[in-house]
Amino acid sequence: MKFGLIGHPVAHSFSPSYFKQKFAVLGLPYSYEAKDLESLSDVKSMVRAWNWRGFNVTIPHKQGIMPFLDEVDKDASAIGAVNTVSVVNNQWKGFNTDHIGFGRTLDSLRTPEDRSALILGDGGAAKAVKYALEQRGITYQIVRRSGDLDYDQLHPNHIRAHQIIINTTPLGMSPKEAEFPPIPYEAITPQHLLYDLIYHPAETAFLRKGRLLGARTINGESMLHLQADESWQIWEANL
Repeated sequence: MKFGLIGHPVAHSFSPSYFKQKFAVLGLPYSYEAKDLESLSDVKSMVRAWNWRGFNVTIPHKQGIMPFLDEVDKDASAIGAVNTVSVVNNQWKGFNTDHIGFGRTLDSLRTPEDRSALILGDGGAAKAVKYALEQRGITYQIVRRSGDLDYDQLHPNHIRAHQIIINTTPLGMSPKEAEFPPIPYEAITPQHLLYDLIYHPAETAFLRKGRLLGARTINGESMLHLQADESWQIWEANL
C-alpha cells in the first residue's frame, strides 16, 4: 500500500524517513514517497497513477489542494488549509492535523497564566496556529511586515502583554540560521513561552535569545511528529 507527500520543495522533508521507520516498527509492507510538484494542475491523474491511498500536503499547496477535494473535514474547512488527504474509492477527503500537533505541544508547556499570544507572520503556517489558539480561548495579535501591527511598530509593551510568542515565519531556518524576527527581545522574561514552528535547526536564533532570557522554548519537531501520527490514524481508519 502506498502513501506520499506533495509540495514544492520536498527534498528535505522529514516525512519519508518518519513514515518508513513507522511502517517498519508496525511491521507493515507500506511505502511513502515525496513528490515535488510545482503545480497541482495534474494532481488527480498523478495520484491515481501512483496508486496512493493517502497523502500529505505541504507548502505551497495546503490551500491550493482544496478545490480538488470531494469533501473537507470541518476543522480543515474552518482553518482554510489541508495537510492530509485520504483516498477512498477515488474520493478525496481533506483534513488538517497541523492544529492538533501544534495545540498538543503548546499544552505541554503552557500555564494558566498564558492567555495571550503574539503570532509572528500571517502566512499559511499561521492558519492552524490561530485555530488552535481560538479553540483554547487564547487571544492573539498578529505581527506582519505591513498591517495593523508591523515590526517597526512593535514595542516592548506588546511583548509584556503577550505571554506566548509564536514564530510562523521562515526566519532562522537552515541554511539562514543567523536570521531572527526583529522583535524587542529585551522585554522577554521567564514568564514567556517562545514557540518556533521551525525544527531545523533545533534551536533557532529566536529560541536561543528567549532561552538566554529564561523563557520556556519549544521548536516544531514534536508538532511535526504529532501531526504525522494523526495523518496515519486517518489513513488507517480507511484501509
